[in-house]
Amino acid sequence: MGVPNRKHHHHVLSAVFLLLLRTALCIRFPDRVAPSPPDQHRLQVAVFALGSFWRSEAVFGCLPGVVRTTVGYAGGSKPNPEYRSFGDHAESVKVEYDPQLISYRQLLDVFWSSHDPRQVYGQGPDVGNQYRSIIFVNGTEESRMAAVSKEQEQTRSRSSIVTTQILQLGTFHPAEPEHQKFELKQNTILLQLIGNLPEEELERSSLATKLNGYVAELCPPNIQKHFDAKINDIIKKGWPILRDL
Repeated sequence: MGVPNRKHHHHVLSAVFLLLLRTALCIRFPDRVAPSPPDQHRLQVAVFALGSFWRSEAVFGCLPGVVRTTVGYAGGSKPNPEYRSFGDHAESVKVEYDPQLISYRQLLDVFWSSHDPRQVYGQGPDVGNQYRSIIFVNGTEESRMAAVSKEQEQTRSRSSIVTTQILQLGTFHPAEPEHQKFELKQNTILLQLIGNLPEEELERSSLATKLNGYVAELCPPNIQKHFDAKINDIIKKGWPILRDL
């Protein structure tokens, strides 16, 4: 998955936010927007650990077919992990997706391309056991697909070992509210643009999931450009609320 040029998108986002700031003074925002619920019956869940869960959540957020993301702790034995005391758990992201729109195999591809699975106990400047690389699987078919994908990843680098673990998913412990949609929460104007959702709704919102990836500039380039255009169009039309992307 390609990562767009950050300098270019910083200019685009800066221009968008300046326009929003000028317009927001004369617009009254409703307190909340009721999201359109997806078809929950066909959703499936995948869980991955690939470094800091703030970035990991954003990596998967704006992929077509991904409905919701949640950061949390998995892979350890501590009963009630917390951010300041999570024991042997890894920072992880739970991805709820529609298998008719995106496959588990495609999610695995994004997993491999979004971090360095050859690093031991860390990713870049983030060092520690909590940042280790893990694919959590639920059942034999996911185990098989994960193992095949790991073998393929290893063939691409014979000089170093892929350290990624493949573990059966036990309990996924959601992280504290302040860690959910972390990238999006750094942009209060976009939070206002979607209606100042209460914390619980923000965590479950498909739109917030997409915007979390957009703000972090981790969407595929074509999706990032589409979101830029959509937001600009809403501004030109005198939006009151961003309902979908």
